[in-house]
Amino acid sequence: MIYPLLPLFLSTVLGANASFIGAIEGAAESTAALLKLASGWWSDKVKKRKPLVVAGYLIATVARPFTALAQTASQVLLIRLTDRVGKGIRTAPRDALLADSVEPEARGRAFGFHASMDNAGAVLGPLIAFALLKYLDLSLRSVFWLAAIPGALAFIVLIVAVKEIKASAPAQESGTKADFSSPDKLGRRFWAYLFVVLLFTLGNSTDAFLLLRSNQLGVAVALAPILWAFLNLVKTLLGTWGGSLSDRLGRKPLIVAGWLVYAGVYFGFAAATETWHAWALIASYGVFYALTEGTEKALVADLVPISRRGSAFGWFNLAIGLGALPASLIFGAIWDRVGAPSAFAFGASLALVAAIGMLFVAPSRPLQTSG
Repeated sequence: MIYPLLPLFLSTVLGANASFIGAIEGAAESTAALLKLASGWWSDKVKKRKPLVVAGYLIATVARPFTALAQTASQVLLIRLTDRVGKGIRTAPRDALLADSVEPEARGRAFGFHASMDNAGAVLGPLIAFALLKYLDLSLRSVFWLAAIPGALAFIVLIVAVKEIKASAPAQESGTKADFSSPDKLGRRFWAYLFVVLLFTLGNSTDAFLLLRSNQLGVAVALAPILWAFLNLVKTLLGTWGGSLSDRLGRKPLIVAGWLVYAGVYFGFAAATETWHAWALIASYGVFYALTEGTEKALVADLVPISRRGSAFGWFNLAIGLGALPASLIFGAIWDRVGAPSAFAFGASLALVAAIGMLFVAPSRPLQTSG
């Protein structure tokens, strides 16, 4: 409910420019990334995932609605940072818990299904926000307050229904402890993969810019939640399929294909001139997510031993988060100084380079020996 409205709230109500919006999102994601590494490592060390997941969701559930009180863009930055602290604490342990819960041959499907359910919520949220804005004539701030309700419900479900799963590591792994000082123990394949992911991320700025660009192309402010819901509907419908496809065809082909789709979408936004272009490109952007969102995480689990999963997901998310801040800052700066088309062309070009790099660093088939 909040995310698709936030860039418009910042620009139209609080007067923030594209560079500052990029700084807010980049700083928020980078903060989360640092904590993902620490929480992932800690979940390996104590061999418990759920307590960290609960703590992370609690912080985010409490922080997000306070966006309604913000009077300056700097206050929104503080709220977003707090929200992302919660995300940083929960994400790596949650991903490791999911990997622990399924067999290796179903990892792609599991992560794809998880992404689909996450995106299903992102369909309903914007639709609810649109109805509140359009038919009840509520303000953006009122919508932000009401977002506390689904957050609280989700937290209750987490406490009551989610169970800790104990995965059995191979005998030779049982005495191994996660160690920040020995990242080499995760293996060369993992680090090569992480480097390419970081390269791609440097061209993958916040999706808030897609909403701003769509607004430039004629998508009305009131339709922004609908556009966002449309994107997430595509992701919801295709996410499980994309993850399952990676179980059959291998992770590399799906990730390369997804990054090529991303490049095509960004080149499309650079050249777009009509309102319908925005809708078509957003639909294609959903295909990119379907091919990669679950597959990238499944590949992490493929490449590392069970006892390192928390740390591996922490490093994976750290790479994405560290790339998010410069990506959004660079994108916003190019947008402000040269224009939106040049910024989107820059992101597309880096995606092409990363797709080529991916051909050389990852195995073509899932590695199931570490599961």
